[in-house]
Amino acid sequence: MARRDPDPQELETQLDSFSPVARREALEALTRGSDLWSDRPPGNAVNLHAHTFFSYNAYGYSPTHLAWLACQAGWAVAGIVDFDVLDGLEEFHTAAKLLHLKACVGMETRVFVPEFADVEINSPGEPGIAYHLGMGFPTSRLDGELGEFARGLRHRSEERNRELIARVNQYLSPVALDYDGDVLPLTPGGNATERHICLAYAQAARHTFADDTDLARYWREKLGAEPVGLPEGTGLQSAIRARTMKQGGVGYVRPDSAAFPRLEEMSRFILAAGGIPTYAWLDGTSGGERRIEDLLQVAMSTGVAAINIIPDRNYRPGVRDEKLGNLYAVVARAEELHLPVVVGTEMNSPGQKLVDDFASEELRPLVPVFVKGAHIVYAHSALQRGSGMGYTGEWAKRSFASAAARNEFYSTLGRELQPAQEDRLVGLPEEVTPGQVRDMVAR
Repeated sequence: MARRDPDPQELETQLDSFSPVARREALEALTRGSDLWSDRPPGNAVNLHAHTFFSYNAYGYSPTHLAWLACQAGWAVAGIVDFDVLDGLEEFHTAAKLLHLKACVGMETRVFVPEFADVEINSPGEPGIAYHLGMGFPTSRLDGELGEFARGLRHRSEERNRELIARVNQYLSPVALDYDGDVLPLTPGGNATERHICLAYAQAARHTFADDTDLARYWREKLGAEPVGLPEGTGLQSAIRARTMKQGGVGYVRPDSAAFPRLEEMSRFILAAGGIPTYAWLDGTSGGERRIEDLLQVAMSTGVAAINIIPDRNYRPGVRDEKLGNLYAVVARAEELHLPVVVGTEMNSPGQKLVDDFASEELRPLVPVFVKGAHIVYAHSALQRGSGMGYTGEWAKRSFASAAARNEFYSTLGRELQPAQEDRLVGLPEEVTPGQVRDMVAR
């Protein structure tokens, strides 16, 4: 019997298997005998903030799958970001190397900002709490105090989930979840989010109420509205989250200052682990973000050296409104402060795009800033992984007299460096100059 060639669609589905071996074999099969990158146009599309299934991706994409999609689309730079973990780092870089893709990896968490304890920042309805990122981590293999801190982030997240489920179980009875048995199997690495919990509740309710009429009646009573997306659709999951987990929900408890690490603690961890502390800007409408000068000064005092933006949620096509004005204003201020601007679409909610529409009238003028920021983070990641000479390290401090000069070097290196050349940056001596690094790439 003739051997059947692997079906590309089946292989792409296999890219999201919870088995690392299966994911790797699928990518190797998809790329075998092909040269996707040889005629890839030098595009300007970038997404450095795509969540993977190691925290939550609305489409179930693994790090490998995201690298594959980015390669096919010809992105200039691709980056993943997961909540509280770096579980996808090595996998993403391995896939990117095979695909000749410029890549970087980040982590997102929430922090407490004592200087803004009574003001909402970028976590809606939660004064003093802010989303915070580290970009361009070189490795997930953290030892000593760094490893302990990283494990603490995961542990805090798990404890919050378990406490949340205990409260929501009481309200949703007779439907109830066991965290270990019902939620964790939905994740490949044991790092569950509220969205995993919502899916688990939808599945548990379907198991409890086999009759469609009974299931609809149950959710109508618990949600206080006609359910949509039965039995496990995204509409139902969103309603469960809003009714039971978000502010005003039956399971919601407002976090206090002890619920998350402080901003300065997280920034210190990111720097020590080789990343770039990055402020996560929302839309400029909160009390804290209306005081953006004060907020950025506080953030920068802890080591924050870049700003993250989700462009797609900050404009409506053809509409010139406050959010669009805020977007342009914060990008301009970031440029003045020499803060690289990192952008992406998250992909942790249904309907979010794979990449922003950089050809849109609203975003087109900002594209050079977005691409420059992506090149800076990529160059940082490559140099930090190779020789510990990243954007926020001692070598950069010694080598550049100004932030502008540092940005010029890393953005140019990120633009010129090709993935196949990254090995040239391994094991560089501390006394190497920026010019010599550029020459190594140019030769």
